[in-house]
Amino acid sequence: MAAKEQFEAALHIVETLRSQGYDAYLAGGCVRDLLLGREPADYDVATNATPDVVLEMFPRTFAVGAHFGVVLVAPAADGAGFVTEVATFRSDLAYSDGRHPDAVRYTNSAQEDVQRRDFTINGLLLDPMCPPHGGSLLDECIDNPQALRAAVLDDVGGLADLDAGIVRAIGRPEQRLEEDHLRMLRAVRFAARFGFEIEPGTHRAIRSLASRIHAVSRERVRDELTKMLTEGHARRAFELLDATGLLAEVLPEIARMKGVEQPPLYHPEGDVWTHTLMLIEQLPPECSMTLAWGALLHDVGKPATFRRAPDRIRFDGHVEIGAAIGVEICRRFRFSNEETRQVLALIENHMRFMDAQRMKASTLKRFFRLERFEEHLALHRMDCLAASGSLDHWQFVRERFASMPEEAVRPKPLITGRELIAAGYTPGARFREMLHAAEDAQLEGAIATAEEALQLVRERFPS
Repeated sequence: MAAKEQFEAALHIVETLRSQGYDAYLAGGCVRDLLLGREPADYDVATNATPDVVLEMFPRTFAVGAHFGVVLVAPAADGAGFVTEVATFRSDLAYSDGRHPDAVRYTNSAQEDVQRRDFTINGLLLDPMCPPHGGSLLDECIDNPQALRAAVLDDVGGLADLDAGIVRAIGRPEQRLEEDHLRMLRAVRFAARFGFEIEPGTHRAIRSLASRIHAVSRERVRDELTKMLTEGHARRAFELLDATGLLAEVLPEIARMKGVEQPPLYHPEGDVWTHTLMLIEQLPPECSMTLAWGALLHDVGKPATFRRAPDRIRFDGHVEIGAAIGVEICRRFRFSNEETRQVLALIENHMRFMDAQRMKASTLKRFFRLERFEEHLALHRMDCLAASGSLDHWQFVRERFASMPEEAVRPKPLITGRELIAAGYTPGARFREMLHAAEDAQLEGAIATAEEALQLVRERFPS
């Protein structure tokens, strides 16, 4: 849904609440993004109206988080496709599980409410009704974010930290991070996304609490890591993960890449860690999560297979070991079966480009049959640019892949098991071998008819 419609929906909620005598503001990430001149992904509203009031006031609501003071409000028209989160001002009590408050206490004070939020840059409130903005607020702020500052309520120093480029926990960092351990990863992600630094006190608190990240569900950790990889600042994010001690906790397999030498002839950039950083630095914003994870894990088998041979450093079997490690990581983070298959395919096939120019036509065509082959191309290109810089193999494969019609890559089989039975063969395990031989010759262009395929089978597999 267009940003303007989302903003107008949030504005309508604020206006409606205000008309009934309640306080209401835009809150959190949307305010931060507007002040940075970015288009918010969504809009949140903070109010002193309690959840039961919000549920009664709007026709289409969802009480998914009402226990924590959160109600989702959908536009009145069906099929709008988005909701606005409306949260009641509150003061959270203890967080026994490191994620949710044990109980919440509602308050009429916006100033008290922002104190329980995570980072100062996310603790800003915006009064969209503040003159002279009104309904023109969105258009105005995109053109001139500084004009919004007069409408901002800042009780946490968020404006100064936005100006300085700092991610700082609100209040005592250890307390904020203990409340929700995922905030440690979020601090890294925000710093990478905006090119900010993590404030030293917050940084120290993350390092001291890094091992607590294991209390967070693996799905939530996976989602944060995926965002880091796909927001266009993956290298910076992983450098910060390493600096804060989080990398060794959430992805020890990647941390083990540090200091693992590579042959300078093929990898003048340095060790496996440096190579991987240079590769993921190229991941474009909004790339697929499978490409992102395949890029991160493509050389994950190298630390375990490092060997200093007489001729040079070798990593014999690193693809196979890497695939096995990849399976474990995908299982750990609860990837879907489809996602796991694609990530493993990227790991398993990333070295095959080196042999492409020597492949038989049939082998090359089967290579092109890999699902989402464009991701394999993209990974190999990044792999080359993060190493020797030579794109010869990539250019050869890309040109052949682009020029080869689908019917040449996946032609209709000339024969099937039915024809083999009619020719007098008994069904069994050899059928697969026979059909593969016929298809191989077809892909090579050696045969073109069913009669030729059957003749080939008779010659190679006498009954």
